[in-house]
Amino acid sequence: METKASYLQKLAAQLQEWDTELDQLKLKADQAKADAKTEIEAQITELRARKDAAMLKFNQLQEASDEAWEEIKAGAEKSWTELKGAFKSAFAKFSK
Repeated sequence: METKASYLQKLAAQLQEWDTELDQLKLKADQAKADAKTEIEAQITELRARKDAAMLKFNQLQEASDEAWEEIKAGAEKSWTELKGAFKSAFAKFSK
């Protein structure tokens, strides 16, 4: 079973990776033509909002007592999985 500390460390690394990916998307937007730029920037805005929501879950996990963190972790897992899918989808779409 994964410890709270190792789980939080894994999530923190994922958040940093997503920040890097958002920076890469921003570079693509800056280099894109007007119509594509608008679409990429809209995707970036959505991803940032979803990442911010994941960050709130991360903060809740950090602050949770050892007894409560497993329960909070279940909700965080769902958000994390959805966000991972959104990032994958965005990169697949815009890396062409």
